[in-house]
Amino acid sequence: MLNSKQLIEITDISRATLNNYVALGILPSPVIRTPGENEGRATRLGYFDDAAVQRIQQVQLLKKRGMSMAQIAAELSASLAQDMQSEQNTASVAGAPEKSGNTLQDTRTGKPSAFSSDTGQSSPGKLLPPTLSQNLSFDGSIEDLPGPAYMVNNNFELIWWNNKAQHTFFNHNDDLPGDLESRNLLQLLFGTESASDAGRMRDLLMPHLAAGKKRLSQQALIKTYSALGANQLSILKDIYETTKPVGKEPMIHFPTLLLDGNGELTPHDLYICFYREGMFFTYSPVILDDNYLLEFLSKRNQVINELLNQRKPYLTNVTVMVADVQNSIKICSELPAEEYFELINNIWQESAPIFRKYYGTYGKHAGDGMVYYFFPQPDCDYKLNAIQCALELQEMMKGITQKWQARKGWFSDIFLNTGLNEGQEWFGSYHAGGHVELTVLGETINYASRISDFARNGSVWATKKLLNQIPKQSRDKINFGISRKTQNNESVFVADSYSSTGNLIDEGGQASDKFKDIEMIPITEIRAMD
Repeated sequence: MLNSKQLIEITDISRATLNNYVALGILPSPVIRTPGENEGRATRLGYFDDAAVQRIQQVQLLKKRGMSMAQIAAELSASLAQDMQSEQNTASVAGAPEKSGNTLQDTRTGKPSAFSSDTGQSSPGKLLPPTLSQNLSFDGSIEDLPGPAYMVNNNFELIWWNNKAQHTFFNHNDDLPGDLESRNLLQLLFGTESASDAGRMRDLLMPHLAAGKKRLSQQALIKTYSALGANQLSILKDIYETTKPVGKEPMIHFPTLLLDGNGELTPHDLYICFYREGMFFTYSPVILDDNYLLEFLSKRNQVINELLNQRKPYLTNVTVMVADVQNSIKICSELPAEEYFELINNIWQESAPIFRKYYGTYGKHAGDGMVYYFFPQPDCDYKLNAIQCALELQEMMKGITQKWQARKGWFSDIFLNTGLNEGQEWFGSYHAGGHVELTVLGETINYASRISDFARNGSVWATKKLLNQIPKQSRDKINFGISRKTQNNESVFVADSYSSTGNLIDEGGQASDKFKDIEMIPITEIRAMD
């Protein structure tokens, strides 16, 4: 037999053309097998009978005679059906035994996969049903992936799906719901057609929980169970305890079965990619080979950028950080243009790993200011992440100041003034040509921006609303408060206190009109954290 690659090389046709011949019934569906050692990195390949070469040559001859593909397909698919029926009758008369099921191994791990006839599922080497035949031409966009695809954040909440996932996998007519609680992946999986069969449901859940164990502790994963019933919870706990976590690879593979539009189980390859922002699941029908898909998924930056740019808006809790360089106009006037840009880029580049450390999501850079978002995480408090990040940026600026003071002979400091606020807002993206900007809508970001404008000398200010959302045990580790003036006009720091912005503006003598919309907002200065 010839594998798909060999057949393409011999007949000089493209993969898309070969797929079309299978889809049109000109060629039989290939036999799917684990490839040999010297047949590439594909996990499985489609194998055709040697007669496929002659059949493709026949197609090429008929095309030269002026026949359309529709006419060729009508003529050859009919003869193919007769040939297959004749073979089946011969096998039946001869009493040919059925093929025994052999467990298929994942070529990445060498371990048995869930693709086994012992579980009543398809075994390797089995002829695929005609319903699986389809065109897998792929132009390198996540919207055109050949099977269901979806992405979840680190809390197992769905943030993107393609049309195949929405309509054929999750069976949803409506778009993703706005609230994240309704996007719980495990809850949605229990709503699929596989939930009607206990065995299929376990096979579906197993790779998801294996992926979850890589990212989430058991306690964090249990939080995602809150919306499920007692029976569903029991199934998940049992699978969690018996499923081994995956390794450190950035992408893993699971052979699996999915129901097609006719209710038939068809073999698929499930690939799971791990990103800082979440996990990406994509299914590929087993027809020919999956090198084209592996090549696409290996372009990690391209894939994650497309996923993040196309995710649907959703309502979420978020802490917003807005930070601006103080006296940037004065600094710009004192430096040559190239050195000013060097300074600003120096700040942004040194801050990037700090934001990554605390799971900050980039919003935008506006001149010498920046916006970052901190979203709920499974194993840490996103509000504390924002506070710790702001304090670490504060320390970072001291090092940058020392470097530039020595370089330029300055005596003044370079400050990054930071405002923090927490709220529940819609998170989405704006698209302008090739540029995409992630943004939060609502007052949360507006207040954070105003508080950043109010802050001075590299200080970090946060709303009382943010601090109140932090449990007391953690809040006690934060050194925050307000500096007050005594009768002798001395400044005294009063710990664990707040003040309305309006009162602080009056004391500082700042222009009050600029802060009119936040004058009643209670805020506090954060100085350190244990």
